[in-house]
Amino acid sequence: MDKYIVTISRQFGSLGRLIAAELAKRLDVEYVDRDIVEETARRMGQPVSEISNSEEVGIGQFLRRAFPLGEKIGLRDSIFEVQKNIIRDFAKEQSGIVVGRCADYILRDHPRVLSVFIYAPVEERLNNCVTRLGMDEKEARRMIADVDTAREQYHKNYIPGYKNPFSGRDLCIDSSTFGVEGSAEILEHIVRERFYD
Repeated sequence: MDKYIVTISRQFGSLGRLIAAELAKRLDVEYVDRDIVEETARRMGQPVSEISNSEEVGIGQFLRRAFPLGEKIGLRDSIFEVQKNIIRDFAKEQSGIVVGRCADYILRDHPRVLSVFIYAPVEERLNNCVTRLGMDEKEARRMIADVDTAREQYHKNYIPGYKNPFSGRDLCIDSSTFGVEGSAEILEHIVRERFYD
């Protein structure tokens, strides 16, 4: 079987990361997300904490998701270039799931890629933040707004002609309708139909 990649972009609190991990388990493929930070640090000759801090500008453990590439434009662009190469190298070597970091755009010319966007209504995402991430409601509301804005800006910075998170995707799934298991099951079925002999 030829290699394939599933890219998963997601709204904050939509459980996209959990869905990606569950899908990887079902397909028995690797799932990459935060480990890209470790490889970026290795390739740039920087401590993981330096790269992580550049990605996590702000305070609080949840802000790491808000500003994926930091606020210093030169460093942000350098990190993006390195991460772009990491994602492309991963896609050449094996099948797998890549979460975030404009992977759908980076791999747009890959012959076997499925681009997925996971979303959910704000109130459902708020509930997920409170019940699954242990955030208080006020903090969760602020984080949803901040992370959505930061991810939107990140995509505008690195994807020419970017319109909105729903455009250019092969599939968009409302995780509040199907849940983690159901969403992963739907994706597994599509991946197997599309990429498996």
